[in-house]
Amino acid sequence: MIKILVVEDEAGLNRAVCQYLRGNGFDVTGCLDADEGLSQLSEKMFDLIISDVMMPGTDGFEFTESVRALDSRIPILFMTALDDLSSKKKGFRLGIDDYMVKPIEFDELLMRIQALLRRANVLDEKRLTVGSLVLDSDEMTAYLDGEEVPVTVREFHVLHKLLSYPKKTFTRIQLMDEFWGYDTETDPRTVDVYITKLRSKFKNCSAFEIVTVHGLGYKAVVHE
Repeated sequence: MIKILVVEDEAGLNRAVCQYLRGNGFDVTGCLDADEGLSQLSEKMFDLIISDVMMPGTDGFEFTESVRALDSRIPILFMTALDDLSSKKKGFRLGIDDYMVKPIEFDELLMRIQALLRRANVLDEKRLTVGSLVLDSDEMTAYLDGEEVPVTVREFHVLHKLLSYPKKTFTRIQLMDEFWGYDTETDPRTVDVYITKLRSKFKNCSAFEIVTVHGLGYKAVVHE
């Protein structure tokens, strides 16, 4: 499920946007300020961010700078009352991907989100191809050189996530939260076991490798 972070200090609008997006099949987390948003980003993986600009404390511009220092690829959509060109220029210069002026039409918001996710290749693709490896999401099956490689559903999801964001480091906790659940009592080191299994099963695939980022977690490096 696509995960969206909504950072909006107006509680009523925040609640309405979150409710609307959940009704359209998204997993949504709402935050009332940028600091809470950054805290969520340090703990969970998100596929898209919607942010207000004028917020108490850290504003949307500063928030964007902090996000881009952590992740250069995640789509960011500003949802703000600021309609002046200088604010729009500043937002895009800092790295946002889209800009909507309040009041918001929810149907238009949904269309813009879907467009951003398509451009970022975040919407679920049927087949993810890396060299001679094909991950088929419909079949939940991995093929290497045309031959099926037996993987569990969780192994498939972990590998698909890493290869969907090459060079991005995912912590053990992030992977645990997404694929084991937030309330799991499983030790985070269980992720190490899964990574070891994936490395073994795909050791003959030269198109990528799963690299250990010491003190943090893992990332996939794709070889051209």
